[in-house]
Amino acid sequence: MRIAVLVSGRGSNLRALAEAIGDHRCAGAIVGVVADRPGCDALAFAAKRGIPTSVVRPQDFDDRERWDAALADAIAAFDAEWVVLAGFLRIVGPEVLARFGGRIVNVHPALLPSFPGLHAPRQAIDAGATVAGCTVHLVDAGVDTGPILAQGVLPIRSDDDETTLHARIQRLEHRLLPAVVDALVTGRSPRMALLMGD
Repeated sequence: MRIAVLVSGRGSNLRALAEAIGDHRCAGAIVGVVADRPGCDALAFAAKRGIPTSVVRPQDFDDRERWDAALADAIAAFDAEWVVLAGFLRIVGPEVLARFGGRIVNVHPALLPSFPGLHAPRQAIDAGATVAGCTVHLVDAGVDTGPILAQGVLPIRSDDDETTLHARIQRLEHRLLPAVVDALVTGRSPRMALLMGD
């Protein structure tokens, strides 16, 4: 299966997915990486791996609808069968959903439906939660509201702050996301599994 990965920043989940594919722990092939900002580390990683890239900046378009249509075109140019949002910090719109709906996967650093949106680890700490984690889900028109495929959970430690908690959650994401993508691209139904982290 051909996978397009959407990124905005460092690309740690892109790296984890590429390494899992390289180690035969995840089926499929990353055929393109699309970013919403030039110069991000994820693009540099993709270029080093020889993965084709594209940049679709929102500020280059008159409105969100035109940007969303251009984003859909960029994904389609890679002939992608699945789309993985790996630290992509924007909400995809109607055109992307119309063309790839049901085939877009996101990883979010919280145990959804709790703490959707930005700064989820900080939200969990501020709420006094005792556990945190990550969720891999299908993307719909809402903010982190799509069907949940799998989750990973870990305890919030007494000395955790947003940075340390997020780092621990990301290590869990790097295990969970490739496992779910592997299930999807090989035609298996991902179980609503809980993966435990430290």
